Amino acid sequence: MDIQEVLKTKIEVVEKALDKYMPNEGSYEKVIYESMRYSVFAGGKRLRPILMLAACEFVGGNYEDAIPYACAMEMIHSYSLIHDDLPAMDNDDYRRGKLTNHKIYGEAMAILAGDGLLNYAYELIIKATLGDFNKNKLLAAQEIAWASGSSGMIGGQVVDLLGEDKEIDKSTLDFIHKKKTGALIRGSIRAGAIIGGASENQLEDLTKYAENIGLGFQITDDILDIIGDEKKLGKKVGSDIENNKSTYPSLYGMEESIKKVNLLFDESINLLKKYEDKAEFFIELAKYLVKREY
Repeated sequence: MDIQEVLKTKIEVVEKALDKYMPNEGSYEKVIYESMRYSVFAGGKRLRPILMLAACEFVGGNYEDAIPYACAMEMIHSYSLIHDDLPAMDNDDYRRGKLTNHKIYGEAMAILAGDGLLNYAYELIIKATLGDFNKNKLLAAQEIAWASGSSGMIGGQVVDLLGEDKEIDKSTLDFIHKKKTGALIRGSIRAGAIIGGASENQLEDLTKYAENIGLGFQITDDILDIIGDEKKLGKKVGSDIENNKSTYPSLYGMEESIKKVNLLFDESINLLKKYEDKAEFFIELAKYLVKREY
């Protein structure tokens, strides 16, 4: 399997659906829709919606049933990036090689664009759930809400902010990574699997896989923030050191961090090997995400 070609095809599906669902109207408030679309269509891997659609297919469901939920998750992810880039948070000028939202539209509008995306995501989820109601879709909506809320991504962001300019222990760092980055990845896979009618065993295996690649993905980001190529990453490297943030390399060292990534990768693929050909996409994706260029 050529994972990059497969991802390209899946990204096109997501992009088309996002363009369909994203609001693009208004007269007086037109600028808010421009700001929202600017960040949603600023590029990116579309990892979370792709994972959701793939998980739905993996358990035998129709991925089209999950498309509105996948788009909503990407909107939630985009809102989190807009806010994360703000001066009060990480204070980044570039995201994916482009100026961040607040550098184009100003801080106030960027905050509102993030708020708009979060609210519109739930509007989309509610419409999709009421339009063809079943319990699994409602459970998937609950997964997305948990993953993006104060018990998930926001909770991780809070602890990350509280840890700035402080020495934090390893368990706190794991909490930050598993929540701030891992929660949306976990929630995407679980929501897609639930919509597709996953069995208890399938959901358990996919959840463990999601947790492993979520943590591995963030540790790799920590590594690349030190030794990565800015042109390939599309953002400035060294921001963690500049902001005095605790990371895997700062607490464990570079060698141990790379070992941890490799361990998480091995555990991820071993979880799904028993599914044979059905698991090929997820196994190749783990290689692509967790073992990116150092």
